[in-house]
Amino acid sequence: MNQSIENEMALPYPAQSSSNKLVALWKDLREAIRGSEQEFTEGSFSRAIILLAIPMVLEMVMESVFAVVDVFFVAKLGADAVAAVGLTESIITLVYAVAMGLSMAATATVARRIGEKDRQGAVVTAVQVIAIGMIVSLPVTAIGLIFAPQILALMGASENIIAIGSGYTTVMLAGNATIMLLFLINAIFRGAGNAAIAMRVLWIANAINIVLDPCLIFGLGPFPELGVAGAAVATNIGRGVGVLYQLHVLFRGQGRIQLDRAALKLSPPVMLQLLRVSLGGVFQILIATASWVGLTRIVAMFGSAALAGYTIAIRIIVFSILPSWGLSNAAATLVGQNLGAKKPERAEKSVWLTGFSNMLFLIGVGLIFILFAERLVAIFTSDPNVVPYAVECLRIVSYGYLFYAYGMVVVQAFNGAGDTYTPTLINLLCYWVVQIPLAYLLAIPLQVGATGAFIAITVAESLLAVVGILVFRRGKWKEKQV
Repeated sequence: MNQSIENEMALPYPAQSSSNKLVALWKDLREAIRGSEQEFTEGSFSRAIILLAIPMVLEMVMESVFAVVDVFFVAKLGADAVAAVGLTESIITLVYAVAMGLSMAATATVARRIGEKDRQGAVVTAVQVIAIGMIVSLPVTAIGLIFAPQILALMGASENIIAIGSGYTTVMLAGNATIMLLFLINAIFRGAGNAAIAMRVLWIANAINIVLDPCLIFGLGPFPELGVAGAAVATNIGRGVGVLYQLHVLFRGQGRIQLDRAALKLSPPVMLQLLRVSLGGVFQILIATASWVGLTRIVAMFGSAALAGYTIAIRIIVFSILPSWGLSNAAATLVGQNLGAKKPERAEKSVWLTGFSNMLFLIGVGLIFILFAERLVAIFTSDPNVVPYAVECLRIVSYGYLFYAYGMVVVQAFNGAGDTYTPTLINLLCYWVVQIPLAYLLAIPLQVGATGAFIAITVAESLLAVVGILVFRRGKWKEKQV
């Protein structure tokens, strides 16, 4: 580990006494929640990570709450209603992939303009990002309005599921613009250095969804009883209000990116550049998502107990690494702004420091999972057939956490530099050339069973980190133009 990075970690406030350091840390934590736009091209890396990562972590937690809340209330309507929500969410994953790919380009480009002190360029980028989101959402809306029952049928839904859930699917697909714009405008805020606004938007949207879900599903008080479709209406209203708040901040706030009517002009060159960068991001997400579908199919060969154990373990793992995603997204903003400020060495140092922070966190999580796997799994199930699979998966995957820490950060660093194609190629290699074939080889021909799939996850994710670090050290990303 580079000595300067260790010093930066140990002494985030080097010129202050211990008591003053605690006061400064508390102020930074408050600032991270309250929020303000920051440029991170100078000053302490530790402070930058705190200001960026904490609201990003909370933002991601809030985004995951939407699906949890919907399933919680819809479950009271029966298994078919839950199945309709599950099938629709699997379809919406494609919308998420596009939104996340576009948001990578948005964050990278806005951060670069901010680092260059080109506020007008950041404004132009923001307008084009919003326009692209609206354009991309239109065909999905049309498909949802016309073909929702047919889509559910293609996904294998029974006639009863289609009858109960087609309204939910219609509303969710028709309202996909709220998902798209929520992601993209939050990406603009993150690129501008104000992650707290993005977090606050999700708080507002979730609060509305939590209140409206039972009202619209069960017809409480003056609200109509819409059944499972009510969950979709509540979610879209919540997200829609979130988008309106985002637009209010962009048009009426005091941040760096201020929109007005004069700024609402399309710029085809900027749009094409954003689309070019985002294509790599979209494929990056799709490759990773599709590989998990492939793994699930392999595990399913060994029965429902294996599949249930795998599902429980992966949900525990995904929830536990949310802070790591926050740190990784912080690295993307730091890289973008510092490259824009012509400070590539500072951009690189920010990545190693963020990776080191992530490593400390994930090593702790990994040790907890290895030592207390049975107790964690017991929270979700006591089925004696399921527990061994879940415990085994949790422990095997945890052995690779040291590698994952740096892999996640390095991948997002490439994205923050505007190089979305390098992580896409790395994903393709690690997930489809290594992970899926290895999982099948170990599970079936070598008769390791579902354990083979668990081992393949650790091998592939560790390889991704090693390859990512080796490519990152070559430094070609420093020359990327966006």
